[in-house]
Amino acid sequence: MDEKQKQELKIKILEQIESLKKDIASLAEATRPISPDNAIGRISRMEAINAKSVNEKALANAKARMNGLMRALDNIGDPDFGYCAICDEEIPMGRIMLVPESGVCVKCAQKA
Repeated sequence: MDEKQKQELKIKILEQIESLKKDIASLAEATRPISPDNAIGRISRMEAINAKSVNEKALANAKARMNGLMRALDNIGDPDFGYCAICDEEIPMGRIMLVPESGVCVKCAQKA
């Protein structure tokens, strides 16, 4: 991976991080506790509780992706960046651009 590609990737990662920050803030708001004194019906309350648990899972996934992107951003200057952590083959640029937080190639990811 040359310096131009690394710079493009860095910009893409930063854009994804900014987008995730907004998503995380929105999901955090959606996962606030549901007050039992809300004047909503029993069915509506159950639906709200179900939606809250779906949003909690989405929030956890977004935070995990954020951590992966931050780690990728920190490691982008390392000479080993862009190489599979399992087989040491170069990860195709297309995969890195789609999933920059992944440290393994598609072949090794499918085996895991």
